[in-house]
Amino acid sequence: MYHKRVLYLGYYLKELDWVKLRNFLNYVSVNEKKSKLQLVSDMFTSSLKYNISLLEYFQFRFYKLNKVEREEYAGTGFMYEYHLRMNPKTSRNVLEDKRQFLNHYGEFVRHRFASLQDLEKDPELATLLLSNASGKVVLKSSSGQCGNGIEIRDSKDFTIETLISRLKSTENDLVEEFVLQHTSLDKLSPSGLNTIRIFTQLTSDNKVEILGSRLRITVNSSVDNLAAGNIAAPINVESGQIDGPAVYSDITKREEAVHPITNVKIVGFQIPFWSETIRMVEQAALKNVGNRSIGWDVAITNSGPELIEGNHNWCKLLWQLPVKKGLKKELLKYI
Repeated sequence: MYHKRVLYLGYYLKELDWVKLRNFLNYVSVNEKKSKLQLVSDMFTSSLKYNISLLEYFQFRFYKLNKVEREEYAGTGFMYEYHLRMNPKTSRNVLEDKRQFLNHYGEFVRHRFASLQDLEKDPELATLLLSNASGKVVLKSSSGQCGNGIEIRDSKDFTIETLISRLKSTENDLVEEFVLQHTSLDKLSPSGLNTIRIFTQLTSDNKVEILGSRLRITVNSSVDNLAAGNIAAPINVESGQIDGPAVYSDITKREEAVHPITNVKIVGFQIPFWSETIRMVEQAALKNVGNRSIGWDVAITNSGPELIEGNHNWCKLLWQLPVKKGLKKELLKYI
């Protein structure tokens, strides 16, 4: 096991955002009155012992936690192995490839979409997409992660030819009509689509269990990912109401009980169509039982919920940070 942890540590160092690490280290050293040497030593020891990335040492606030509390967190290494077990490489392609996802789960998708290949075969599909009610289109990569490379553009910027040309000139190969979110969510934050992440798990007898739900809230951003500097808040699975403040993955920023731009109250916010949303993801979770643990991205419109994506490698930060505790025990019972 120790040899594997050393390999993981090598991966964490290879992928490390050194600027962010320095910012976190300086912040904690000043605010916790701990030496940087002490923190760095504990960071590396914790990475090897608890299989967490170096940034997760700070994001999980390990510098404040005892051994028992640290053991409760599911870090990158543990989650990689868990997702590999629950969503094998032989099954997960329907989630990895957004084109396959939108077609396979089409009964839960309301908005129009087309791949670059579709547009090249039938250019008139572009006319339908460019005339959608939102007046916007979303250009993305079918294999993209964390909102990387996504473009949200006004439909009027394109003709059929220039839309296809734009896709070809980038790594994007999928275009979707922009989803108009529910009025209440638009009042909360109109800068982008605010999606709900619901984590589902299949039991050994294929019953669907909900591991939690979070509202991803945009903060002057066109995408709602935590990695893009946005916030996420915990949703009570029974009521559909936000029952805690929203948090950033950036530890130098304070939590938000009200939206920092719109001043709309976050705590107590009621997600519309909640029972319909839960019913939809429960049905979707059973559509391909080869993938047993999925993080669903759900948009809520004035007409009800719809699926945007399904994630085989759903985010451990989004799952644990908003509730301020480690949830690894929730997963151990399924192994």
